[in-house]
Amino acid sequence: MRWSKAFIPTLRDDPADAEAVSHKLLIRAGFMRQLMAGVYSLLPLGTRVVRKVEQIVREEMNRIGGQEFQLPSLHPREIWERSGRWSAMGAEMFQFQDRRGADVALGMTHEEIFAHLAGGLRSYKELPQIWYQFQTKFRDEARPKSGLLRVREFTMKDSYSMDIDWDGLDHAFDEHFDAYRRIFNRLGFETVAVEASSGSMGGNQSVEFMLRSDAGEDWIAACSACGYAANIEKATSTIEPVHDEPGLDAPERFPTPGVRTIEDLEKTDGGAPGWRQIKTLVYRVDEKIVLLLLRGDHTLVEQKIVDHVEGGEIRPATADEAKDALGAQPGSLGAVAVEDHFIIADEALRGRSNMVTGANVDEFHLRGVDIDRDISVKAWLDLREVRDAEGCPMCAAPLAVQKTIEVGHIFKLGTKYSEAMGATVLDGNGKAAPIVMGSYGIGLERNMAAVVEANHDAAGIVWPVNVAPYEVVVTVVKPKQVECLEVGVRLYEALLAEGIDVILDDRDERPGVKFKDADLVGIPYRVVVGPKGLADGVVEIKRRRDGETRDIQVGHAASTLAEAVLDERR
Repeated sequence: MRWSKAFIPTLRDDPADAEAVSHKLLIRAGFMRQLMAGVYSLLPLGTRVVRKVEQIVREEMNRIGGQEFQLPSLHPREIWERSGRWSAMGAEMFQFQDRRGADVALGMTHEEIFAHLAGGLRSYKELPQIWYQFQTKFRDEARPKSGLLRVREFTMKDSYSMDIDWDGLDHAFDEHFDAYRRIFNRLGFETVAVEASSGSMGGNQSVEFMLRSDAGEDWIAACSACGYAANIEKATSTIEPVHDEPGLDAPERFPTPGVRTIEDLEKTDGGAPGWRQIKTLVYRVDEKIVLLLLRGDHTLVEQKIVDHVEGGEIRPATADEAKDALGAQPGSLGAVAVEDHFIIADEALRGRSNMVTGANVDEFHLRGVDIDRDISVKAWLDLREVRDAEGCPMCAAPLAVQKTIEVGHIFKLGTKYSEAMGATVLDGNGKAAPIVMGSYGIGLERNMAAVVEANHDAAGIVWPVNVAPYEVVVTVVKPKQVECLEVGVRLYEALLAEGIDVILDDRDERPGVKFKDADLVGIPYRVVVGPKGLADGVVEIKRRRDGETRDIQVGHAASTLAEAVLDERR
């Protein structure tokens, strides 16, 4: 490809609405353009990178015995109803009616469809199976942002393992874990594997692969001492034990006019610091009211409730619902002497006494509260959000809470979808057994953006050779000079013959413009063909990653570059 003929619309300035580095650079360097919120067109450079990411993923999936499929994006309502997810997915799923009035959806994932196809398997002798595809997914994100990191339309590699038992699933899960490690290594960045919530996917275990990055929206807690790591939705920690002073013989009510928050109560006469307060949150679980109790200075992780409490709809109660349940407005709520509602308390409150909480009377609170004596806790759960420097649950060393980008997620689904779709096989005893499934996802465009987040500098993108749109750019400084152009073309053709992805920059532009464009686009190697060098029989080779430059004899340039590029390919 000649740059003069290529569509590479580079920009001088960052887009005004871009915050993430990858968003800025992929727009500026001409890899993509926004069509609407959360929807992007990939331009030729972006398409080349995504195809290389796809091929790396395909090679690693084939390596573990995967078979490639191509499934529809348009799904009938009935198949999602069978799994119970037509309603559970809510507004995030694009749902509409076709011209015949039938309810259909755009696929946001394909567990149901693959499980439906797995119904064609008959015997345990046909297992195990690993099936995968590269397919467009659609998710109506409420707040798409950060370029390709949170979008409404994207390409995912989703794979599914089918086994006769849980031992087989464990093996498939481990195979995918190792494959994902190899994929991210080949893409040019390091990830941390963390315990994660399975959310609406179901199953009993999942692992996220996270890239540490300020552009991320996921938080993890990780221990450098023992290797423990978990998404903040799943993470636990140890905290310093609290030794309460002796309290009252019974809770005592006191006035707290105008107090609405934990901070207000800290500043009020007779109040208490956050760690001595009991925060009462009122939730609706289907039609029932549930009270959640935490220490005042702790934050609820709502996903922990979703993961541990069975219910079709779990949400915070409205102010009116809370008042109907407890008799007061938020800010004065508590669980003392409450017997009509199910109460769940966070483990950090276990055994606490001499606490302060709402009195269930507006503008009043109670002090001297003893958890065991005064509150009928029905269940104890870990509800709170882990904080930086709290103790690791495995070794007690300080945890580090870090911002990350999720680049892959693997799930042990079990039999949730196979049972819903009737996907059974005959086992060794001739009895029907549901197929045990796993699900494994990687977003291609998100991983392209992640590569940029991990590989950039002040001048632009620094692509690893494996995924660079072009591995070498031959920059002809004076394209109107016959000798310069002829040498540039010969080098270009020689590199093509060596199997190198190369672009010839033959534009009639100032050298500085060409050099800046090459750095912005992030091409790993640049060959500069100019009259000064040719006078000495050399061309200049520059490596983008570290700026190393050297002069090479013209006759050896192609072979030298090919050797360097092939050495970096993994």
